[in-house]
Amino acid sequence: MSQINEKSDRIKYIRALERFAKSAISILKRDDFDENLFKIRTEKNYEVLKKVEAVYLDQPYTKSLENFVKSVLAHKGKDELIKEANLLEKLKNSKTYKKEKHKGKFNDEF
Repeated sequence: MSQINEKSDRIKYIRALERFAKSAISILKRDDFDENLFKIRTEKNYEVLKKVEAVYLDQPYTKSLENFVKSVLAHKGKDELIKEANLLEKLKNSKTYKKEKHKGKFNDEF
């Protein structure tokens, strides 16, 4: 039973981190970015994140996600946060594997 609780706690924590990161990224990439509004929104979202118990994360994407959230809470600069967000998205997208079907079977001889 405890293993199920650990899994559910882990999923809740990862989802809370992703929700926080998604909100922060959407604010960062707006054309009318406002530093004060960003700080207010991150503090509000942090209150929700505090309700979820932190668990150990060992996957590269989840570690990067946690580090990004910590960077946002440390109030780093906009450019640095955007760079981290882009690297995070790149890491998330690299997880998906697309099989190249029928590569080399196509023969274009006329």
